[in-house]
Amino acid sequence: MIEHVHARAAAATRVNAVLVATDDERIAKAVDAFGGTAVMTSDRHRTGTDRLAEVAAALSGEIIINVQGDEPLIDAGAIDACVQSLIEHPEDVMSTVRRPLGDDDAENPAVVKVVVDAHDVALYFSRAPIPHLRAGHAELARWAHLGLYGYRRTFLLALAALTPTPLEQAESLEQLRVLEHGFRIRCVKTLSTSIGVDTAEDLERVRGLFATLRQQR
Repeated sequence: MIEHVHARAAAATRVNAVLVATDDERIAKAVDAFGGTAVMTSDRHRTGTDRLAEVAAALSGEIIINVQGDEPLIDAGAIDACVQSLIEHPEDVMSTVRRPLGDDDAENPAVVKVVVDAHDVALYFSRAPIPHLRAGHAELARWAHLGLYGYRRTFLLALAALTPTPLEQAESLEQLRVLEHGFRIRCVKTLSTSIGVDTAEDLERVRGLFATLRQQR
């Protein structure tokens, strides 16, 4: 799986290098085997953000993109969009992407939902189906969040030092720490879809999609 994620990240045109941060030597060996670069980190990190910050502390780039290792179908274009958003909005400290929420995903807690304001800035992320629509109300655009984040490097280091927040812990969503501490996350629109592999069912679904892609070649 990590090789698929690495290949898609490497296909992005707005990144200069792809590193795999891990505390598992099995993953590091797998990355070395396909020619990638793995960076070993502490095994004491509570979150992926903390792990990313450890690696970012030794880097010099202004923008750091976090591509989750369980997103083998992530689109390189979505990665580029995260970078471009931070370039176009120099006042922003963080970016991410959102896609239209499918009806089948509305009640799935593994699919994170996001509500944004008129400027594409996140108001809230949740595993619950948001926004709630009262009976008789006109349908609204509903959005799913993809597991992809862009950070200003200095902000990432500061974020990792912040105390985890109640909503972050309740929903198990690290991005809520950003909102609860009063920072903004701009959410770029995309039509790209990706499947985070959180369950055995997700894994089988992804395997089926890859099998279909191989047959189409």
